Amino acid sequence: MLDRFFHLRARRTSLRTEILGGVTTFVTLSYVVFVQPAVLATTGMEPGAVLVATCLASAFATLLMGLWARYPIAVAPAMGHNFYFAFTVAGPVAAGGLGYGWQVALGANCLAGIAFLVLSLVGLRERRIDAIPDSLKHAIAAGIGLLIALVGFEWAGIVRPVPGTIIGLGRLAAPPTLVAIGGTLLTAALLARRAPGAIVIGTLATGLAAGLAGFVRFHGILAPPPSLAPTFARLDLGAALWPDLVHVVFVLFFLGLFDTVGTLVGVAEQAGFLVESAAGVQAGARTGLASVVTAGLFLVALFCAPLARMAGQGVPVGDATLHPIVAPALIMVGSFMMRSVARIDLADPPAAVASFLTLVTMPFAFSITEGIAFGFIAYAALMLAAGRGRKCTPCSTCSRRSS
Repeated sequence: MLDRFFHLRARRTSLRTEILGGVTTFVTLSYVVFVQPAVLATTGMEPGAVLVATCLASAFATLLMGLWARYPIAVAPAMGHNFYFAFTVAGPVAAGGLGYGWQVALGANCLAGIAFLVLSLVGLRERRIDAIPDSLKHAIAAGIGLLIALVGFEWAGIVRPVPGTIIGLGRLAAPPTLVAIGGTLLTAALLARRAPGAIVIGTLATGLAAGLAGFVRFHGILAPPPSLAPTFARLDLGAALWPDLVHVVFVLFFLGLFDTVGTLVGVAEQAGFLVESAAGVQAGARTGLASVVTAGLFLVALFCAPLARMAGQGVPVGDATLHPIVAPALIMVGSFMMRSVARIDLADPPAAVASFLTLVTMPFAFSITEGIAFGFIAYAALMLAAGRGRKCTPCSTCSRRSS
């Protein structure tokens, strides 16, 4: 029955191989189960409810990918979305955020999702992504990676705000910082050895070290899933329809667009974007059966709330609150996303300069929105200055014709 439905023999795979691929994919991306609640908890969202929502949404979407599309591709929250949601849209104004609150941010994200679905159904999704120069797409991914890594460095205590400048070195000798540095080095070493699940192994090892050192409290390993009630259907669609939120919906929409296209291309080509599903493909997965296995493991992760709660605990150090357990994962994810820099066309001045502005503005201004705006405006202005304005048509593949 499985062979008839998933065409295992036709795709030169087996039940054992697909199960191994699905498990490998889950182990590789399961860090989101720990990192997502920690990041979104900064907005006031209840971490346990975030964990349940993460696991249920990921399991449903991945199962749909496996049974309907029959592809070995897992679907889970993207870190770029998380950070824009938590630190820009819902972040406090004093910290550089827009201060809308997580309920409004959820409403804006819902509108972006509806727009994504509608444009996909009418066939305009590909035209929208083609209208953006390839170099800017890769610069946006790399810029988000730098922003994620910056937060990871801050949460580790490696860097800190310094009066008169942007940031400086933190108290590297502080025990929580040493644990975070050790966790980062361990994770990097596991990645260098191509160990499956390097990030989640590094996160668990860092958590063990933090627990033994007494920085965080151990809450156990397994427990019944937390309640979804604190966040379920709490989105504020009315406020998200305010004109002031148009740019927020726009950025959330394009982040989803980049993540989707990048994942599909990355899994197919085994190169380029950050794609955790590629690990499963490398392990031999070739059909949607691997996605079914991954979806099942997301449901099992619902019972790991105590570990996620421990990972998200803050550790006061001076006037800062560190998160040494999840910091290494953020730093590593940021480093992955920096791979996109290699695809920027540095030989083309408009693309190179606009990409540079996109890349550096995101971490320096602590804003994905400003980074995208700087890049788009600079690219259009430089193309006009170079006498190539006609090649920047709204819905053409200008990135492929601009040479």
